[in-house]
Amino acid sequence: MKLCRMFFLPFLAILFFSAAFPVNGSAEGETVYVVPVEETVEKGLFSFLKRAVSEAEENGAAAIIFEINTPGGAVDAAGEIGKLLTSTDIQTIAFINKQALSAGAYISLNTDEIYMVPGSVMGSAAIIDQNGNTAGKKAESYWFAAMRSAAAESGRDPIYALAMADEEIDLPEYGAGKGELLTLTAEQALEVGYSEGTVKNMHELTEKLGFEQANIRTVDESFAEKAARFITNPVVVPILLTIGSLGLVLELYSPGFGIPGFMGLSSLMLFFYGHLVAGLAGYEAIILFIAGVVLVLLEFFLPGGIAGGIGFIAIVSSLFLASGDAVHMGISLLIAISASIIVSILMVKVLGKRMKLFRKIILKDSTSTDLGYVSNKNRTDLIGLKGVTLTALRPAGTVEVNGERIDVVSEGSFIQKGVKIKIVKTEGSRIVVREEPDQENGGND
Repeated sequence: MKLCRMFFLPFLAILFFSAAFPVNGSAEGETVYVVPVEETVEKGLFSFLKRAVSEAEENGAAAIIFEINTPGGAVDAAGEIGKLLTSTDIQTIAFINKQALSAGAYISLNTDEIYMVPGSVMGSAAIIDQNGNTAGKKAESYWFAAMRSAAAESGRDPIYALAMADEEIDLPEYGAGKGELLTLTAEQALEVGYSEGTVKNMHELTEKLGFEQANIRTVDESFAEKAARFITNPVVVPILLTIGSLGLVLELYSPGFGIPGFMGLSSLMLFFYGHLVAGLAGYEAIILFIAGVVLVLLEFFLPGGIAGGIGFIAIVSSLFLASGDAVHMGISLLIAISASIIVSILMVKVLGKRMKLFRKIILKDSTSTDLGYVSNKNRTDLIGLKGVTLTALRPAGTVEVNGERIDVVSEGSFIQKGVKIKIVKTEGSRIVVREEPDQENGGND
């Protein structure tokens, strides 16, 4: 009995102290990654997040905190990011620090836990097209299903996710009646189970999660990734293509290779660089583009127009191959071509008359006869003179007039060699002759 007390009492003491002073679940050796999700959601952001998640997995991170502050962006990019977050075995936490709207709300719903700062919002996730209008039924149906699925898989009531995307869902108690999209505040998100808690800052969040002793690593975007995100922005792409096409068009009207050509090539190079870094384009797209440019240049030396046509198709194909979104690229190309035509007309018709810089680009001189320009000397002094054919005229040939050899053509009939002729017309370098009747053989009849 005494032996039992000897072991039992220390055991009770250990349980008491364990209950009174719980050991922190976070070991000092754990690593937590903090990844910012800011500005517009596009394919460049997906490339950055993919690198960050891979780095966290390679280093055995305990969790990844995504600090979200975005107004939304491209649906296809958000879909890829959602798959990325749900496919990792690492615990994922969305820390909404101000706003997670549209695609940002979808990304948040694909994490394991959501925390928000006071005053932050989440929702308003309607899908819209390039012109800001509501997208078609097919695109809406896909987006509704994606929002509903993201909420359900994380154990949240899908009705609120649907209300964020579909204005037909009626939730007036949360300020989203019919015709309005749901946007949850931090308090409302906590109430409906779309948030696990409200924290003031990152430090308070790590304490709440039990990671105050963990090694916190913040993953920042590299310069190349920031450039790629900017270049692949849906607004920037048509601007780059417009500058590229306009620069090359203006280069055709100016001698040598100058500023317009440099700007055009630089814009196109930036386009491919950004899409290459973002993982949207491969080297095959760049090779196809270069081949297209070479074929277009060969068109200046080869007849037929085949090389130029194939080159143009290759250039357009390379742009579509690099974009990853055929619809968006088609719209961007249409904008670029239309803008190039309009700007070209303005520069020639309006700015070319008023601004000295553009007057230097536009060729305004004309080689008219009134200004003394003569393409070929008109031999009107030969009209009426007579000579003899040195070769047969079939109808072209050579005659001799006053000791001068002259290339001529007949009026259409065949004239033999050694026959007398008379010059009846001159049209620049074209001299027309007629056979002169032989006076000795009845020329006076």
